[in-house]
Amino acid sequence: MQATDGCTLVIDTSYGSTVGVVGHEPIVETDSRTHVEKLQVNIARAMDAAGLGSADISCIVVGVGPAPFTGLRAGLVTAKALAFATGARLIGQNILDPQDAMLRAALRGDAVIADAAGFLADVSHTAQNGRADGRPEPEHHITLCVNDARRKQLYFSLNHEAGVMGSETDSCHWIAMDIDYPGHIVERVNAEVRRRAEIGGMRYIVDVVGHGAARYADAWQSLDALGSVVEGSILDAGAAGLAMFAEMALKHADDEAPVEPLYLRRPDAEVPSPLKHVLNHAGAQRAD
Repeated sequence: MQATDGCTLVIDTSYGSTVGVVGHEPIVETDSRTHVEKLQVNIARAMDAAGLGSADISCIVVGVGPAPFTGLRAGLVTAKALAFATGARLIGQNILDPQDAMLRAALRGDAVIADAAGFLADVSHTAQNGRADGRPEPEHHITLCVNDARRKQLYFSLNHEAGVMGSETDSCHWIAMDIDYPGHIVERVNAEVRRRAEIGGMRYIVDVVGHGAARYADAWQSLDALGSVVEGSILDAGAAGLAMFAEMALKHADDEAPVEPLYLRRPDAEVPSPLKHVLNHAGAQRAD
C-alpha cells in the first residue's frame, strides 16, 4: 500500500532480515551470521530498485519480534535512526499476528499469497468428525503462530479470528505471545482448545505456521486436531506478503505507543552483584 505522498519502507530482523518498499519485491537475507551487516546496504538497494531516495520515505514499518535479542535490536535501532533522520512515521508490528492473517488468506483461496509463500497447492487439514446424528461437526481453523527462539524453544501465540466466540471485540489471542518448548506448547494449546470447544460446541483445527514449524513437526502430531504445518512467514511471500504486513501494521497503528522490542526471554547479560569488601576498602562497596 503505497502512501500518496511518499513510500512505506518495511524493515524486519526477527528472522534473518527482510527489507522492502511496499509495492516492490523485498530483499530477504536468511543467513543469521551476515544479515545484520547487510541491513543498511539492503535498505539502499531496495530504495534504488524502487527509484526512490530517503526523502521519499513517509512511513517505516518495523518488526518488533518476538525474536532473539541481537538481530531484533539491529533492525529496531536502524528503523528508529532512519525515522529520526527522515521525519518518517514509525510503526511497530509484531511478527506473529500477520502469520495468522497470511494463512487465513491462503485457506480462503488467495492464490497470490499461497503461491508466493510456497504453500502446497492443496492446503489440507484434518477431516471432519461426524456427530451422533450423522451430521458433520462444525469446524473452525485456529492458528498456532511460531518463530524460532533457538535453544529448542519457540516464540508462539494461539490466534483466532476476532468474533468467533460471538463477540466482535473478542481478542484474537487465545494464548498470548510467549516462549516455551514445543512439547509444552502442545499441552497448553490442547488444554485451551478443549476448554473453548466445550464452551462453543465447535471443533477446532490447529494450523501451525512460522519459522520453526517444520523443525518441530513431530511435536505437532500430538495436537488433538492438526491441520496444515507451514514453514515460513508472511515476509517470505514477496511483494504480496510485504504489503499485507504493512497494511496490518497501519490498520492497527497507535502513534502514542512506543515502538519497543518483544524479547520475551530475559537477556543473558545480568547486572553484576556488588563487590565484596576486601580489607574494609571503602571503594569495594558500589553506590546504588
